[in-house]
Amino acid sequence: MGLRSTGVNLASIPSPSTAVWHLGPVPIRAYALCIVAGIVVAGLIMEKRLRARGAAPGTTLDVATWAVPAGIVGARLYHVISSPQAYFGSGGDPISALYIWEGGLSIWGAVIGGAAGAWIAARKLGIPLTVLGDALAVGLPVGQAIGRLGNWFNNEVYGRITTLPWGLEIHDMSTGRLHPDLYHPVFAYEALWNLGVAALVWAVDRRFQLGRGRAFALFVMGYTAGRLWIELLRIDAANTFFGVRVNVFTAAVIFCLASAYFVLVRGPREQLKPAEPARIG
Repeated sequence: MGLRSTGVNLASIPSPSTAVWHLGPVPIRAYALCIVAGIVVAGLIMEKRLRARGAAPGTTLDVATWAVPAGIVGARLYHVISSPQAYFGSGGDPISALYIWEGGLSIWGAVIGGAAGAWIAARKLGIPLTVLGDALAVGLPVGQAIGRLGNWFNNEVYGRITTLPWGLEIHDMSTGRLHPDLYHPVFAYEALWNLGVAALVWAVDRRFQLGRGRAFALFVMGYTAGRLWIELLRIDAANTFFGVRVNVFTAAVIFCLASAYFVLVRGPREQLKPAEPARIG
């Protein structure tokens, strides 16, 4: 039983009972605001790092024109494909697969889709994709941490019942009722881990001048290492393989691939020639 069940609830984390506000007829969704804020912050950090490598001002905006929409589409597609029951199973609602404001954006799909969009932008701008990846390696985990706050507003991405003092209160968003127990705030664990990964990548990159995509590989290694244990705490519905969540295996495989890339790839950091890239129209 959780702390709430025993009547002790001195330091629990409260959760909002609503995630939508209305400005007249226009709904303002907290989840969307957090995602947008995360993208903006990640972009600002990426722009600063690109400028330090010789990129022209505004390069990040040019890349984002392709990478952000592709990343959002990829994130949603991966979520729907990996958890299809809510949309195409018995009693599922296929149309709700389009309702991204209700949550359900996968980082794996976001990276795949975003990388595809960034590759297109890189070719148009004449910039190596590895340079874009290394520039994003610090901003991306910071943006992810901000985006995870949207899960708090949606009362989602939480773990098993806990007796820890920072247990999370959960509202049933359909009824507004408060669950009787407290749960691991998994979204907060991941947000804090991501900030630690960002600090690690920044420090190592500053010390060793990583290039050729190795800073991005280090980010992937750090993120997937955390995702391994974080996934094991989650209790939301997900597909499993041999009784283990599929995302645990995904994180393990990607960690190994990123580690191999980080170890095997060598070469000096790429430095761009200061020049105004052709704008993407």
